[in-house]
Amino acid sequence: MRLEKCWFCSSTVYPGHGIQFVRNDAKIFRFCRSKCHKNFKMKRNPRKVKWTKAYRRLHGKDMTQDSTFEFERKRNRPERYDRNVTENTLKAIKKIDKIRVDREERHIAKRMKGKKTKELREAAKELEQSIYLVPVPEKPPVTLPDKVPVPPKQSEENRMEE
Repeated sequence: MRLEKCWFCSSTVYPGHGIQFVRNDAKIFRFCRSKCHKNFKMKRNPRKVKWTKAYRRLHGKDMTQDSTFEFERKRNRPERYDRNVTENTLKAIKKIDKIRVDREERHIAKRMKGKKTKELREAAKELEQSIYLVPVPEKPPVTLPDKVPVPPKQSEENRMEE
């Protein structure tokens, strides 16, 4: 995705926006909107039109040395990458991600730490206030069976086969 500059006002022209004018001598002019295109067709000088960046720079209204202008210049230049730096960066990203997850878990555990005791206290209080609503269960009589069936013993050979 390439971001172009408007020839008239120097603002950014995003892909799919603006107008492109090609003169007979194959010089390309890009405009961000019809306002800039119309001013160009009227042969106006952008340094004399107050709302353009050229006017602002010329009359000391705008910062001429701004760090963002350097980023704009760098963007169109291909950048070389060092394989070792990239590898170390990817390793660091994994470590940072692990640290972030651990911190998040600790934070959640810390926030939830007092919640269980608070819930138990609230449950006990509620039970204490409305204990009369809980029915008392009747204990059924416990009866033991007379005979307990015992399975016959298997021989060692049968156990080995299974």
